[in-house]
Amino acid sequence: MIVIAPSSEITPDQIVRFLHSLGKNITIKETCYGAMIEGRKEDVQVAVREVRKLDPNRIYSKLRGFPVGDQRRCRALHGSRPGFTQLEKEWEMLSLIEKGLRAAEKNEKVAEKKKKGKLSVDDFKRIVKEVIG
Repeated sequence: MIVIAPSSEITPDQIVRFLHSLGKNITIKETCYGAMIEGRKEDVQVAVREVRKLDPNRIYSKLRGFPVGDQRRCRALHGSRPGFTQLEKEWEMLSLIEKGLRAAEKNEKVAEKKKKGKLSVDDFKRIVKEVIG
């Protein structure tokens, strides 16, 4: 499964056309978030590697448990769509991953989070007194 980040200017149609231009013996299906591909492992790996070069920080791939056109997942045949909610949530988070990848390319340092220590008894008493009175 090829997933395009929401911030990418590449469209699923462009992805599909590019995949076809590779001339690999793979099945390609355009989706609203990118494309699904299947075929021999070597061909799929080459296709994924090449398509990611179009926009490396905003084109991702993930495995899918069902083949392209599986009737159990086909909306036209009223198949269920478990996992779509997860995919939708992942899709929303891709912009954050993109930012992280760009920062890593620039060797930006990551600000360390302060470790939260235990609340002292005195602070706890002070908070309780402020809230309860």
